[in-house]
Amino acid sequence: MQSNNQNRNITYHKIANMQDQNNIEEIKIEDQKIINNKELSIWEALIPVIALVIMLFFNVFFAFGDDALSGSNQFILLLGGAIAAMVGVFNKVSYKRMLEEVAENIKSTAGALLILLMVGSLAGTWLISGIIPTMIYYGLQILNPTIFLASCVIICAIISVATGSSWTTSATVGIALIGISEALGISLGMTAGAILSGAYFGDKLSPLSDTTNLAPAMAGTDLFTHIRYMLYTTVPTIVVTIIVFIIIGLGLEPSGIADTDTILQSIDTSFNISPWLFIVPILVIIMIVKKTPPLIALLAGTLLGGLAALIFQPNIVATIGGSENLDFISGYKGIMNAMTVDTAIETDNEALNDLFSAGGMSGMLGTIWLIICAMVFGGIMDAIGALARISKALLKMFHTTFGLFASTVASCLALNLTASDQYLAIVVPGKMYAKAFQEKGLAPENLSRTLEDSGTVTSVLVPWNTCGAYHSGVLGVPVLDYMYFAIFNWLSPFVTLLFAAFRIKIKMLQETKK
Repeated sequence: MQSNNQNRNITYHKIANMQDQNNIEEIKIEDQKIINNKELSIWEALIPVIALVIMLFFNVFFAFGDDALSGSNQFILLLGGAIAAMVGVFNKVSYKRMLEEVAENIKSTAGALLILLMVGSLAGTWLISGIIPTMIYYGLQILNPTIFLASCVIICAIISVATGSSWTTSATVGIALIGISEALGISLGMTAGAILSGAYFGDKLSPLSDTTNLAPAMAGTDLFTHIRYMLYTTVPTIVVTIIVFIIIGLGLEPSGIADTDTILQSIDTSFNISPWLFIVPILVIIMIVKKTPPLIALLAGTLLGGLAALIFQPNIVATIGGSENLDFISGYKGIMNAMTVDTAIETDNEALNDLFSAGGMSGMLGTIWLIICAMVFGGIMDAIGALARISKALLKMFHTTFGLFASTVASCLALNLTASDQYLAIVVPGKMYAKAFQEKGLAPENLSRTLEDSGTVTSVLVPWNTCGAYHSGVLGVPVLDYMYFAIFNWLSPFVTLLFAAFRIKIKMLQETKK
């Protein structure tokens, strides 16, 4: 998924903590831990969750609306963490332990936060170099509005399978497709939903994706058995998604289509458009496919974008650098400004002026702030044992085979909402449910598939989850605007439950042994 594309080596060990009265047990999974608190009741575990949901609902729907992510939601997450901390203190969990878990949670997102900063700088240099305008220029000529949304799904699916990263897909072709959508007058929410549907199809199936490696490791199966078994639910889901977007496309009347020629002329006037500029994004994608760490690939893409700007758009660089003519100082200042602060390219077309702007690294600070606050809440919930307690309670509620699948899905969704972290939504249910699936005679690939169908893909539907915050920040589209159109993401859990209800492709342990 986001932080790297290499297989994870998963190790386990238990750590006793005498400081907390021996009622807390840790099961460490690489850098993730499941903490069981024997003194915590299910109702106590749910208090912070219920309080958080009520506060967020009021904040978004009655107070700030779309502006809630400007800061108020972040503080609500801190308030939720404070409530969780009070529950923890009541249940003999030390302040020190809670702070340590928060620190570990934030530490685990360090790679993601750095990627966000690098994506901001990449978007800035790709704008002033003409890379994004060139993608939009040719995309407007190639992508017919009727099939645009379906094309977004397919293009992003291909890129994501090749790179193993939904994050890289959003940060490269996703940004360009959003630009084309805005130029055509197509809903940005629809476009973002189509982009993420394709991106998470690849994220689920690519052997380069770390969540695709993590899920089978948690369930106790191997990578390629897991991928083959996921095809049964994933392929029908993506087919339905594409069909829905084709139907939506047939009914679209994009407001920008009549002005396409004018838009193309304005882009051509403002930038030196050249197919040679495609070399930079192609090189970045090749680096990701070759398993180059995303941070290195994005840094390389940023620097190459800056170099391309000096070669292809010297006048723009000089203007951003505060000079009429390009020299070393104005060139340096122009590239640095594009990478770090707000940058806007003025054109003779008012519709393009908002499109040709980027926030640089500073534009990502709001998203980073949200992730940090979410990790505070998730870390405290983990430290007091609430995450494990909620999962165990869900497990006890169901006794049938379908109930076990439904409980797993519910746990994954609950953890995406409460832990704000995609990995924990896979790790915690994976460890909690592995034995239950075995006792039901179910092969482990049933569990690994369910973890991906409900844990991996739904993370992007939660505004304060690291994935939701990231993609919303990169694409510039609020989660509440695109979540309805991220059809693949919300349909996947229903499909896996449908297969479980009718026992379609539910492999038993006896079949595995044969």
